[in-house]
Amino acid sequence: MASPYVDSPWLCAATESFGGCFNAQIEEVKSTNVLNVLEAPTSSVYDTRNIPKPPPYPNTTSKTTSHCKRISARCSVPKETKDTWDRLFKEAYGSDVYIITESNSCIPAHCNVLSIVSPVLGTILQQSKVKNGIRYISILGVPCEAVHVFIRFLYSSCYEEDEMKKYVLHMLVLSHSYSVPSLKRVCIDLLEQDCLTRENVIDVLQLARSCDAPRLSLICVRMVVKDLKSVSSTEGWKVMRRANPALEQELVESVVEADSRKQERLRKIEERKVYLQLYEAMEALLHICRDGCRTIGPSGKMLKGSHVACNFPACKGLESLVRHFSKCKSRVPGGCIHCKRMWQLLELHSRMCDEPDSCKVPLCRHFKEKMQQQTKKEEAKWKLLVSKVIAAKNALGPFSARRLDLF
Repeated sequence: MASPYVDSPWLCAATESFGGCFNAQIEEVKSTNVLNVLEAPTSSVYDTRNIPKPPPYPNTTSKTTSHCKRISARCSVPKETKDTWDRLFKEAYGSDVYIITESNSCIPAHCNVLSIVSPVLGTILQQSKVKNGIRYISILGVPCEAVHVFIRFLYSSCYEEDEMKKYVLHMLVLSHSYSVPSLKRVCIDLLEQDCLTRENVIDVLQLARSCDAPRLSLICVRMVVKDLKSVSSTEGWKVMRRANPALEQELVESVVEADSRKQERLRKIEERKVYLQLYEAMEALLHICRDGCRTIGPSGKMLKGSHVACNFPACKGLESLVRHFSKCKSRVPGGCIHCKRMWQLLELHSRMCDEPDSCKVPLCRHFKEKMQQQTKKEEAKWKLLVSKVIAAKNALGPFSARRLDLF
């Protein structure tokens, strides 16, 4: 593992298997290895079958709930209490268990404290043998300093930030192995916010999956997908390729899938823009033919080229198309590309119009009658287009509609 904070044998690049190189071992210690190491009360039951229940007080539930929330928000452990438990760990007053770590180092502790905080340690302590009133267990596979930080956290939830950063991966494994959720949350938050780099992301990913940290695993995958080129050049990736080729294949597929989703998302965005432009063109067409514009209007209004175009979204572009359509000598469909576009806009409006008899848009009723003569294939194509334009319009929402600045 290429982490700047962690330095232990299980992280070496020469190790081929990530899962088998880091095992926090706990076992009973033989005496020869440690010669040099110093019910709630119940309420009465009444027969209330014939007595109706009184109605509840107004807003009793809401008041109680809010009151409990306020109490919960105010609950916190005083600093003095934490200091007391931290002092108990450091001074080891009345300790009755010795924890043997790497290089035969010993950490004194209290059996009751460890059993309450960690049910796993409680079970191990119950099964351990007692000699001269002292129990002996061992936590191997991690540095002695990491075990010291771990046991201190069990007492007071206190830790030095630099030590936690240095041994955060070891703390994550220990918290998972011995079922300490509070420490696990601290490790995950620290990795997500501060300690995750491209050099250690592969190792953290494998560790997160082994320690049941799905959110951290997802963040690691996203980081790999975002910067595969840099991550694939790290030592962690090379070790993972040899030890876990299935994970490499999974990450590569995730990158391909993410790229496909991105391309599809961009395509849909561009497609939505086109449909939105068509919807704006339909609005502008109604605006011009029904209400009249500053420069162009109904059939009885003269075109005034000297006027400035209005601020309607699509009015300017549609105005030039209408001007061309009114003057073009080959207005038959297919004779002119600009006229063909105008014919298509008029037909699209006709298919979206609900009042063809009173509509002022030219040829609206004509296209309504023409629909009956079209083939099923053409009809399906137009229905799909209308549905897409209406969907783009609905996507704007009631508060996103563009204002019509007519005057």
